[in-house]
Amino acid sequence: MGKLESEYEDIPGTYVFDGKRCIEGFQLNKFCKSLDLEANRAAFRDDPSGYLDKFPMTPEQRKAIEDRDWLGMLQLGGNVYYTFKLAAFDGITMQHIGGAMSGITVDDFRQMMLAGGRSVEGNRSKSEWK
Repeated sequence: MGKLESEYEDIPGTYVFDGKRCIEGFQLNKFCKSLDLEANRAAFRDDPSGYLDKFPMTPEQRKAIEDRDWLGMLQLGGNVYYTFKLAAFDGITMQHIGGAMSGITVDDFRQMMLAGGRSVEGNRSKSEWK
């Protein structure tokens, strides 16, 4: 692990989309990107399992998609811009995803953002947790 990588791995809740995650999440992101086309959205809507079979993901990645585990997708190499295509397919907003990733309701997430976001106290470095 390089110096920069070790530094950003110390930031709580941060999953930097680096080269390693790009490779790891290639098929997951390729699936999400495929939802740009209406024909693919229709195929996924009609047969989700069969459509997912076209993308050789890990079982964990596939389960994260099936469960709509938004944070899990990022942890498994998903890029937030691509995974949001799945959220759009489901008709949900980035605020819904932010709430889900934060373990709070969408209304609480909106209020937190309107109030200036999450406090930086205790959230700058995992080393602060010791």
